[in-house]
Amino acid sequence: MPSSLSLGSGLDGAPIAERILSHHGVQRIPSPKLTLFVQRDFLPPELCTALIARIDAVRRPSTIADANGDAAYRTSETGDLAADDPVVIDTEARLLAFTGLDPTHGEPLQGQRYAVGQEFKGHTDYFEPQGIDYDRYCSVAGNRTWTAMVYLNSPEAGGATRFKAADKIIQPERGKLVCWNNRRPDGSLNPATLHQGMKVRSGVKYVITKWYRERPWG
Repeated sequence: MPSSLSLGSGLDGAPIAERILSHHGVQRIPSPKLTLFVQRDFLPPELCTALIARIDAVRRPSTIADANGDAAYRTSETGDLAADDPVVIDTEARLLAFTGLDPTHGEPLQGQRYAVGQEFKGHTDYFEPQGIDYDRYCSVAGNRTWTAMVYLNSPEAGGATRFKAADKIIQPERGKLVCWNNRRPDGSLNPATLHQGMKVRSGVKYVITKWYRERPWG
């Protein structure tokens, strides 16, 4: 990937937001509380189909960093996708061109599958500094900066993503990208990024997620 495309880790969110807004058709969700973008048709249908097949091959029950006693808090399935897979390489290149986020700061591309009734209750993507597992997850690469998520299909009903602080519910649609800064403009962690993967009511929902860190991954 051409290094000239990279704008760094995303801890300085301004150049990332500028890069994202430079693309045709990008919608910035109007909210003073967080920086949130939506881009329809970010991935073509054939790439979405190929990614779904990869997720199905590796999916396992999802987990959370800090157990909260709620067994139904996150009920989806998750799978890490192989970095040397041409389908993953293609997807990563598109994310770099779109966001400018340095791929060396990115976690492995991850897929999620939600069947009927499955959800991920309200959460933030960053790790709480007071969390019991904070050092385990953040001692090497630091905390998360940006999140890029793409819906790979359109479930028959349900499965929307809700950002309560922005009063925004984003409907899943094949190829649609949702991207947000997990920080405030001053770089501090932003609790207004709290979001919920709402229950799938009919069908199945597939997404991929890419998280970026303060320092290089691994």
